[in-house]
Amino acid sequence: MLTLLILRHAKAGSDRPGLRDIDRPLAPRGREAAPLMGRFIAAHDMEPDLILCSSAKRTRETLDLARAELMTAPEIIFTEDLYLAEPEEIRAVILARAGSHKRVMVIGHNPGVQELALELAGAGRRSDLEAIRTKFPTAGLAVLNFTATRWAEATPKTGILRLFMSPRRLPVA
Repeated sequence: MLTLLILRHAKAGSDRPGLRDIDRPLAPRGREAAPLMGRFIAAHDMEPDLILCSSAKRTRETLDLARAELMTAPEIIFTEDLYLAEPEEIRAVILARAGSHKRVMVIGHNPGVQELALELAGAGRRSDLEAIRTKFPTAGLAVLNFTATRWAEATPKTGILRLFMSPRRLPVA
């Protein structure tokens, strides 16, 4: 079985004059949300073997803050190919880089991550699927399981949406 975790970067700061979009850092709210999602991933035994992360500053900062909460040290690959990528581009990166890893996390941007989750999910809790259709918020996490044994077999509508979580949906401790 394969597992794909799709994490949208945490809340980024607004555009500033002269600052390229790719260089936008996290906003204070994003710096709070990313570790919460990392703790959630660790607490629910979903730590990835491999993390594929967009090269944008906000995705790298999301990764750093979330990874600090993990118990393991996954392999990490930064790639510009995930920056504002469409679903087919994200799938191409997964196919090219995932190899024999069974649990892969992609940290990227909307609308690509939202569209990818909806494209791959063939089944799952109706309320979670509807929540993704409505909005894939910053620091949102979709987790899909595939009965496939190779990433090339993880094709549209073959995934089972295990859960959809965001900082606002987290249970209050």
